[in-house]
Amino acid sequence: MTFAFTYEVPIGPDVYAEIKEGVGPHLPEGLISHVAYRTESGLRYVDVWRAEADWDRFVEQRLHPVVDKVLVNALGFRPPEPPMTRLDVVDVWVADRQPTAADR
Repeated sequence: MTFAFTYEVPIGPDVYAEIKEGVGPHLPEGLISHVAYRTESGLRYVDVWRAEADWDRFVEQRLHPVVDKVLVNALGFRPPEPPMTRLDVVDVWVADRQPTAADR
């Protein structure tokens, strides 16, 4: 079942870029779309995954190890997980795209 959510984090694009670089260029298995955009207090993410298990695996294996390191270096501590708002997905429409150098 499709799993989608949104949450806001109090970081800027520079910290986001560092996290993304640490996660690596390969798209996570099960990711359908990921959008990060600026807000008044940081960045908001909107993610859509094939299944919640795909998200959970990505978080444990790739995201948290990087986030922990980057945030402890940037803030001196690891803040708690941001509140996540689950989205009731009706449809997801994404364009096919050619892989970029970052995907290889």
